[in-house]
Amino acid sequence: MLGDAFMLLHTDLPREGPGSDDCTREALRRLRPFLPGSPVVLDLGCGPGRQALVLARELGTPITAVDAHELFLKRLEADAAARGLGHLVRTRCADFGALEDAPGGVDLVWSEGAIYILGWGEGLRRWHPLLRDGGLLAATEATWLTDSPPAEVADFWREAYPRMGTIASNGAAARAAGFEVLDTFVLPASAWWDEYYRPLEARMGSLRERARQDVDLATAIAETEREISLYARYGTSYGYVFYLLRAHGQGRR
Repeated sequence: MLGDAFMLLHTDLPREGPGSDDCTREALRRLRPFLPGSPVVLDLGCGPGRQALVLARELGTPITAVDAHELFLKRLEADAAARGLGHLVRTRCADFGALEDAPGGVDLVWSEGAIYILGWGEGLRRWHPLLRDGGLLAATEATWLTDSPPAEVADFWREAYPRMGTIASNGAAARAAGFEVLDTFVLPASAWWDEYYRPLEARMGSLRERARQDVDLATAIAETEREISLYARYGTSYGYVFYLLRAHGQGRR
């Protein structure tokens, strides 16, 4: 199955999408003035959990990292233990779109490169009830950086992620979901290349011989190569944006 091939392709990558420890720290720096001393934190769709490790070290408070893939969580647990952060990183295997946490009990919801699974507006709608009044949400989302992207890249993302919005439209959706937009910033190109695309290229290289006998894997590699090529040529027209939001009204279901 193609989904299995993509999982194989993404095994043991540092990250499952664009990002960097520096970007995580910068987002947290901008939110610090709005955080209580020992915040309750959920990292939703944590993947291998690089951002959870940064949050745990910077905040010194327990981080609950949620993902539907047990292998990612096991890797995060091992990495946290190796960094002396095992006591601060708690993992939970669950569907982050259907959490049963009590309403209004979370100070900070964090999500890097995962909210697209639900869709931007729908993800915000589902996660808002988790937050206390004035609680914070930090999420990265694939975003158009121009209203007129080149046709080739527009066609690709129209198929891959048809709900991708602009900073303005995503801000409007956030306000409609009960959030104030505190800040936004675009992730630099290095956040795409250093810990995502270049490791992914190396992973593809290691699997090419296997792909000769695996049609699904060959398809996954070809699609990934196309995505990387498009970013190399058109990366100024779209990117990942960190959205830093504050919830209005106590969370409710």
